[in-house]
Amino acid sequence: MLDLRFIRENLDAVRSNCAERHVDVDLDRLIALDHESRSLGSEQQDVRERRNRLASQMKGRKPDERERALGRELKTREAELDEALRKLRGDLSELHRRVPNTTHPASPPGADEEANEELRRVGEPPRFDFEPRDHVQLGGLHDLLDFEAGAKVAGQKFYYLKNELVLLEQALVRFALESLRGRGYTLFQTPDLARGEVAEGLGFNPRGDESQIYSVAGTDLVLVGTAEITLGGLHRDEILDADSLPRRYCGLSHCFRTEAGAAGRASKGLYRVHQFTKVEMFVVCGPRESAALHDELVEIEEDLFTRLEVPYRVVEVCRGDLGAPAHRKLDLEAWMPGRGDGGSWGEITSASNCTDYQARRLGVRYRDPESGHARFCHMLNGTALAVSRAIIAILENHQRADGSIAIPAALRPYAGFDSIG
Repeated sequence: MLDLRFIRENLDAVRSNCAERHVDVDLDRLIALDHESRSLGSEQQDVRERRNRLASQMKGRKPDERERALGRELKTREAELDEALRKLRGDLSELHRRVPNTTHPASPPGADEEANEELRRVGEPPRFDFEPRDHVQLGGLHDLLDFEAGAKVAGQKFYYLKNELVLLEQALVRFALESLRGRGYTLFQTPDLARGEVAEGLGFNPRGDESQIYSVAGTDLVLVGTAEITLGGLHRDEILDADSLPRRYCGLSHCFRTEAGAAGRASKGLYRVHQFTKVEMFVVCGPRESAALHDELVEIEEDLFTRLEVPYRVVEVCRGDLGAPAHRKLDLEAWMPGRGDGGSWGEITSASNCTDYQARRLGVRYRDPESGHARFCHMLNGTALAVSRAIIAILENHQRADGSIAIPAALRPYAGFDSIG
């Protein structure tokens, strides 16, 4: 979340940022609640000090009637203030958490992904001298995918991977994990569940009709939509040594998403599913390092997909398409020959610099060696591999005229085979 003092002192800029990011939040009420909270908090402190002074004056002797009456009055008023502040701060917190992060100047204006700005392209989309198949057709041809069984057992948008595709998923995971370990990232296999308050701290909405997260009935737990949640919660309410930063983490997890409202031909097959495997990068650092580390995350993503021989482009995500925690976000979009009519770009990774937005909500700080004060860390996240979408890109871009599929050279040592079919 944003610092309340920053909001007070930059109200017009915050109001403009909310409008550009299409976030509806009553900032005037937020400011009024903040003013009232600070005023009542000051009175509460004054009442407590008066009670303490009175108790000190009466120590060792019997109070007179005036002192007893004043003590009762102060006690009653303190209880009233406690209750008023409890409700007031709850309302303030609810509004405060809806204010999005600041936005990097490079983020283009716009309401949705149509306004995202292409920065560069790497690799050329393949030119087939045959009619290419999409990944669903290729999966059926080689008995690699079973969506009907997935629907029968778990519902629509669930699936079974079969045969070589099971091995290909494991190969992709191992490929990503070893690449990141070689770059100094600490590897984790994270829980698939987290407390709802941790998910909320990272900026995810774990409850309500708009939520993309599954809740576990009768508990305060949710199924994670990304290991960003479980890695981000690692240092909740901790003060880290500055010398230990930056901390580079890599998390392997299953991811669960309701995908509410997702439909259409471009979302068919593995592109939008309720469960998939993902290797996620997460960084905790000081404020001065976060911009360079954001570049590092994008460079790693590009390296992985260059080695997988998948054509991609890098796009700057527009303001209206940013999630609330992100200050800046860059996506990689792979060329997917079977997507839409004649092929199109599909998102395969995202890398976000969330500055101190998430750290404030989670209480993750570091000790500033110069001042000795505890200051909020910056947090960043990036997709190394969302395996289901990587599979789409590999199957569709590496298919041959006879229906067989070449395995990228970088992946063959992990897969144990050179081609499918």
